[in-house]
Amino acid sequence: MAEVEERVQIAIDNWAPRFIANGVDSNDLLRLTHSVQRWEDWSPSWFALAAVHERLGAQAEAQRNYESAGEHYLQAAMLYHFGKFMVVHYPDLLRTGHENNVRVYQRGLPLFEYSGERVEIPYENGRVIPAILRKPPHRPRAPIVILSPGLDSVKEELHSYGNDLLRRGLATLAIDGPGQGESEFDLPLRPDYEVPIRYVIDYLSTRDDVDAGRVGMLGVSLGGFFAARAAAHEPRLKAAVMLAAAYDLSQHFDRYPLLTQEAFIHRLKADDGATAREKLKAFTLAGQTEHITCPFLVIFGRRDRLFPPEDSERVVAEVGANATLWMFDDGNHVCNNIPYKYRPQQADWLRSALG
Repeated sequence: MAEVEERVQIAIDNWAPRFIANGVDSNDLLRLTHSVQRWEDWSPSWFALAAVHERLGAQAEAQRNYESAGEHYLQAAMLYHFGKFMVVHYPDLLRTGHENNVRVYQRGLPLFEYSGERVEIPYENGRVIPAILRKPPHRPRAPIVILSPGLDSVKEELHSYGNDLLRRGLATLAIDGPGQGESEFDLPLRPDYEVPIRYVIDYLSTRDDVDAGRVGMLGVSLGGFFAARAAAHEPRLKAAVMLAAAYDLSQHFDRYPLLTQEAFIHRLKADDGATAREKLKAFTLAGQTEHITCPFLVIFGRRDRLFPPEDSERVVAEVGANATLWMFDDGNHVCNNIPYKYRPQQADWLRSALG
């Protein structure tokens, strides 16, 4: 198998359940997986299908069929995102896909069942943390959950996670932290994610339409590691969920799929794999877990290809009485193959923890 075909197969084998769980229509995915043979064709094929949904969304919006328009814009945004999420060797396609993802999601944001607004949170050196704020209807000053994406994810991909929380009366703030989403082009990933979270909660404290005294955090994959770091050092977090994360990211570099290794190199601003592995040594929970005192939920699937289940078990053991472990024997990475077994339940847990 040629190298480009290998990357296509890796993407399908590792992330097909994720594509569907996070909003890609299964029929669209079937068409794409049957038609794309070369890695260089991955982005153009996904982008072409995204453009179909975008046109349908524009037609529906022009006809004032706003519900249909929102659904098509969300589909288009997810297709643009997954069309570029791992193509780090094609920087023009990566940037184009990301800009289209942000643009189309923003166009749909007022039309979604739970609408929202884009906010830019002041950050270090005059930069901002881009975020999407959505609030439940008819509940003023709702508790709020910060949503943190993973290595190759973006704030827009966390839409369905947000819907689960909004249905339960919780507001959501999905962010692109350093090295993620809109911030990946200029800033590297940083291990001390409690720093950007401090800026985020400072911002929430300035708003009178959410309850900054009841802030939780839900992090997915690498975002789960970030949630643990933030929970250890930011006392204003009242609850946190660590979903499918590692204890020490450098220890598992060699077991990561090729595309994941390449994404780490790119988003750490490293020169090569050896440099990325060295930088990842700072991404550890050693000496951190003992500081987590808020309710802390750890979710993991034993079929995870990226991280071993022992990492999650170690985190829970070290955190102690405040930690709860949900281990699923049949779950893959992020348990995207069994979302019905944990996504509604984690939203219930956060609602209970935040009151």
